[in-house]
Amino acid sequence: MLSFTSKINKIRTFALALVFAGIVIMYIGLFFRVNQFVMSAFMILGFLAIIASTIIYFWIGMLSSKTIQVTCPECNKPTKMLGRVDACMHCNEPLTLDKSLEGKEFDQAYNKKRP
Repeated sequence: MLSFTSKINKIRTFALALVFAGIVIMYIGLFFRVNQFVMSAFMILGFLAIIASTIIYFWIGMLSSKTIQVTCPECNKPTKMLGRVDACMHCNEPLTLDKSLEGKEFDQAYNKKRP
């Protein structure tokens, strides 16, 4: 069985990875202290990765405040849903609010807009 995760958690994990990547990029820049231009380039790239992470965290926070909050039927905890199908933030149970999708195989493609 495939493991599903909440879209909000995926985006937050990506933002956290950007923070660590930015720190690692800046740390790599310390190995180039002899060449000031290369060291500065690594420092700026790392800083930009951290700034991008901050922007993503802000964006997902604003998006999270506008989502629909439902109670998971599996763990009975409140969770937030983005789109037609999503997974519980706590137990990763597939969730949907669309009655036509109930009982169907969980697929993220259901969230794409149809032409």
